[in-house]
Amino acid sequence: MLRRQFMLTGAAVAIPGLAAAVETSKKIAAGACSKPVYLTFDTGHMGIAQWVAQVLQKHKVPVTFFAANEATKEGGSSLADFWAPWWKARADEGHQLASHTYDHMYWQADIRDKATGQVTHFKVKPSAGPHAGQSFVVSADEYREEIARSARRLQQITGHKPLPLYRAPGGKTSPALIGAAQQGGYQHVGWSAAGFLGDELPSDKYPNERLLKQALKNIRSGDILLAHLGIWSRQDPWAPAVLEPLILGLLDQGFCFRTLAEHPVYQGWIAQHR
Repeated sequence: MLRRQFMLTGAAVAIPGLAAAVETSKKIAAGACSKPVYLTFDTGHMGIAQWVAQVLQKHKVPVTFFAANEATKEGGSSLADFWAPWWKARADEGHQLASHTYDHMYWQADIRDKATGQVTHFKVKPSAGPHAGQSFVVSADEYREEIARSARRLQQITGHKPLPLYRAPGGKTSPALIGAAQQGGYQHVGWSAAGFLGDELPSDKYPNERLLKQALKNIRSGDILLAHLGIWSRQDPWAPAVLEPLILGLLDQGFCFRTLAEHPVYQGWIAQHR
């Protein structure tokens, strides 16, 4: 899956039935959920973090945040003290938090032991932290610690225990990598094909209106949706142009939003490992 670094703000894309969708959002927030979708955000430059929080609060939409310690437009990095109040406020509001690895560490390859043929190490390349942009090899234990480090930091600054889930940067994994994470108590979470919202794609080929229409047409009940808290490279910012119209459009179609703590695939794992 293509991943890029990012940037955001822009004019909203109009959708029909806006007022009706607002009323629908109020009704769904108070009722049962028969068509759940699971909106998730990965960290980024955090330039739209405050705005995202306001939209989620306005429409009573609970989400799951996957956090790495990435460079931001202000305040150093996304898990630094500057951002601690923001994360605590989101956790206090009922949003769920989980690890995205601490240094946004991309998996590149499995490394096998020559004698046994078993995968014991991984070639990785973080995009944040002191070794950003460098490829090197870590052991399975070191990779598990990379996941746990982000989770510990989230718990330290929010007082809330994160979910025993994580998302590998770029969704790049191998069966051995996923198995290593599971041994440390962390289940990997990707996203649905229709849930890839496209905020990191080049805007000349994927304008906001196209991304919005595509999402509203293709998203189905049970889908996990992926967006970010800021994309450095996108020229025509995806948010706020798309996020609120997307939420309202999905609500108008009868969808409701839930966190991954309520996802049937992960509930058992969370109960066992949290």
